Amino acid sequence: MKINNFGASGVNPYKRQMNKFDQVDKLSNKAADKVEISTAAKEMQHVTQIENERQAKVEELKIQVENGTYKVSPKEVAKNILDFYKK
Repeated sequence: MKINNFGASGVNPYKRQMNKFDQVDKLSNKAADKVEISTAAKEMQHVTQIENERQAKVEELKIQVENGTYKVSPKEVAKNILDFYKK
C-alpha cells in the first residue's frame, strides 16, 4: 500500500486555491470599470423631454380618476392584451 502526501503538506490542499481567490479579489477591486455618458449623449436621448411628457400624462390620468371621468374601453383592453401575447 502506498500513501501519498504524507505529513503537513497534504493536510489542507484547498488552502492554496483559497489564497489564489483572495489574490484575484484584491486585484479586481483595484481596477474597477467606469462608464461616463457625456451631456451630448444625454441630450440625444431626449430623456428629460420624455420624462416631462410622461409626468404630464400621469397627472392628467390622476385628475380623471379623482373626478370619476376616466373611462376604460373593455374592447380596447382585450385587443391590446391579444396583440401583446401574439408578438
